[in-house]
Amino acid sequence: MTKMDIRIQRLKTPDECASFARNATRLGSPELALEAQRRAVELRAEKHGAKTQAEKEALQAVYAYEAVQSKLKGRKFTANRTWQMIKRRGVIGAVEAAVNRAHETEGYRALAEMNMKDMAFEAIVLRYPELFSSETVDRARERLAAWEKEG
Repeated sequence: MTKMDIRIQRLKTPDECASFARNATRLGSPELALEAQRRAVELRAEKHGAKTQAEKEALQAVYAYEAVQSKLKGRKFTANRTWQMIKRRGVIGAVEAAVNRAHETEGYRALAEMNMKDMAFEAIVLRYPELFSSETVDRARERLAAWEKEG
């Protein structure tokens, strides 16, 4: 991704980001709105206390998914099952379990619609393959390839 706009870098809270995104959308700047939404996701993940970059990115994925679902549903959405899995298995363990499900993770298609494919669990697995089993890496690679074929 390109360098973040200085105005967005200065945003300190998710609420400030949301306000900026609304204004950017209203003024016809969807790229800036998306950047502000990404910044909100980053800020939420930072507060969560990730120990590694991979954990930080996985938490960002969860927060991005919640933001996308909230927007689609028109109300606040919380990924309760994912948070429970993170609590039980840890961040990396939860990502591994989610990617290894027989059916695809729900988040990818929603994230793709918001131009946030890079935040999908499968994308994180491929950026940090050393943290996951070879089966998980293979499944992530296969899913991403299939999704790219679909369009």
